[in-house]
Amino acid sequence: MFLMNVPTALIAEDEPLLRAELREALTKLWPQLSICGEAEDGSAALKMLETTDPRILFLDIHMPGLSGLEIARHASGRCLVVFVTAYDEHAIAAFEQGAADYVMKPLTTERLALTVARLRERLSHSPPAISNVVEELLARLRPPQGYLRWVRASVGPEIRLAAVEEILYFKSDSKYTVAVTRETELPIRKPIRELLAELDPQQFWQIHRSTIVSVAAIASVRHGLDGRLYVRLRERNESLRVSQPFAARFRQM
Repeated sequence: MFLMNVPTALIAEDEPLLRAELREALTKLWPQLSICGEAEDGSAALKMLETTDPRILFLDIHMPGLSGLEIARHASGRCLVVFVTAYDEHAIAAFEQGAADYVMKPLTTERLALTVARLRERLSHSPPAISNVVEELLARLRPPQGYLRWVRASVGPEIRLAAVEEILYFKSDSKYTVAVTRETELPIRKPIRELLAELDPQQFWQIHRSTIVSVAAIASVRHGLDGRLYVRLRERNESLRVSQPFAARFRQM
């Protein structure tokens, strides 16, 4: 049996308002529940998972840094997982195969109350392994046909859709992946590793572990004074460094 006197929960959600809303709603619906941590990105969530050892994990599927699904791999069999998602079909698939539950964005008190009731029932049992669920979710999140055509970016309070043809390159930073166009930079909530699997490899090349460039955006490739290769872009002034593992594709150019 997997028993503790006080149930604990970790909330991993990168949207501050939603994170606060979830915490406040849980406090009202389940006063005995102790929120042992709140993470705003995947890397922080993974560290807190290791240090706080929660009974329950409320986990956003899309987060900067490591994705929620990557965190779920680590949480499998260790705690009850509740996916926080805007994608109903993905959450339902996870729930039906053994994940603790799911809550939809935007949150509703009625749905969260049902989740709380289900979690209370399951606390007396060992958390289920959900590795198969995670793999199915990853497959469902990939485009059903062809390659990625649009990316969704958060710009202040607005959500902007950008066609991949607009994007000159993608770069990852400490929390987000940034899609760089001729005129602007758009933060998107998807790790660069997931993007690479969804982009047309004939159209986008990875040139560094943190950089994917549009082939059409490349003006030239040169050796820098430091002996490294650099890609010069057609429509922006910056040059992008090519790391050694990816230099071979440019040797015949």
